[in-house]
Amino acid sequence: MTSPVTDPRDSDLVRAARGLPVSRTPVWFMRQAGRSLPEYRQVRADVPMLQACRTPELVCEITMQPVRRHGVDAAIFFSDIVVPLAAAGIDVDIVPGVGPVVASPVRTLADVEALPELSADQVQDIAEAVHLLRGELGGTPLIGFAGAPFTLASYLVEGGPSRNHERTKAMMYGAPETWNALCAKLARISGTFLRVQAEAGASAVQLFDSWVGALSLRDYLRFVQPHSRDALAAVADLDVPRIHFGVGTGELLAAMGEAGADVVGVDFRIPLDEAAKRIGPTYSVQGNLDPALLFAPWEPLSDAIDEIVAAGRSARGHIFNLGHGVLPSTDPGVLTRVVERVREISVR
Repeated sequence: MTSPVTDPRDSDLVRAARGLPVSRTPVWFMRQAGRSLPEYRQVRADVPMLQACRTPELVCEITMQPVRRHGVDAAIFFSDIVVPLAAAGIDVDIVPGVGPVVASPVRTLADVEALPELSADQVQDIAEAVHLLRGELGGTPLIGFAGAPFTLASYLVEGGPSRNHERTKAMMYGAPETWNALCAKLARISGTFLRVQAEAGASAVQLFDSWVGALSLRDYLRFVQPHSRDALAAVADLDVPRIHFGVGTGELLAAMGEAGADVVGVDFRIPLDEAAKRIGPTYSVQGNLDPALLFAPWEPLSDAIDEIVAAGRSARGHIFNLGHGVLPSTDPGVLTRVVERVREISVR
């Protein structure tokens, strides 16, 4: 393992998340456990995504692959944002080339009331996978993972991925009682999923809001922040830092921190030092290399890494990451080289 410590709570990643001194800038990559690795494609062959996410031994193996290959400073729990929905009994599937597809979209308050809740005993396989990982990881921290209420709600309302979220926004404005009831239920589902992972041994958690950048700050504060706060509050009494990340969220960063995060994830559309100014000194930052730059020649890529590490020093704490997930056709060797470069230039 890459960590010289035996307790993940003493790792550079957890310390950076808490704003404590670190030996060097910690680095991991969103979607590091997945499609860019040939060993992942080999073990996932002929195994549907949701089945893979509910098979503890396979989850453990896939989660460990990038730790072994790249020497990253954290493992991200291999899962998908719709896993807790499916575990609760909602009819959702992950269609290759499309994404999550919901059999019966949610359109009315009666639809919301018919949605099941999620109990911890429905995801004991998730807890088992975390236990297996803790035995493998030693002092390297494991980051638990869940989708945020807004993004989950958008999938349920639209019936699948959406470019404009027109039905979602129509419900927010036209049926706020239905919207809030839906997001309140989803906050409980996400919170339960995060808590199961944290209680089983995850050292930090990340709440991922893929689509929330489609909203204005006003709409975020009114329709989304209270529910994200409730999801993150589910682990507030546990000794785990909370990371909150969204895409296209330059105008929402401070508000996302105020939802209950210790670390605000920053995508690649805003310089990290500017993001740190907007977020303020209360929060650490995570990010924010453009995943597409991993396809560039090494010299400009190395320069971009150096700039991000330097910009991260303006924040309370900095976890180096991409500004979104690893793209499927990324060369794994480049990711390894990025880890090495971050280490080389960030030693304190």
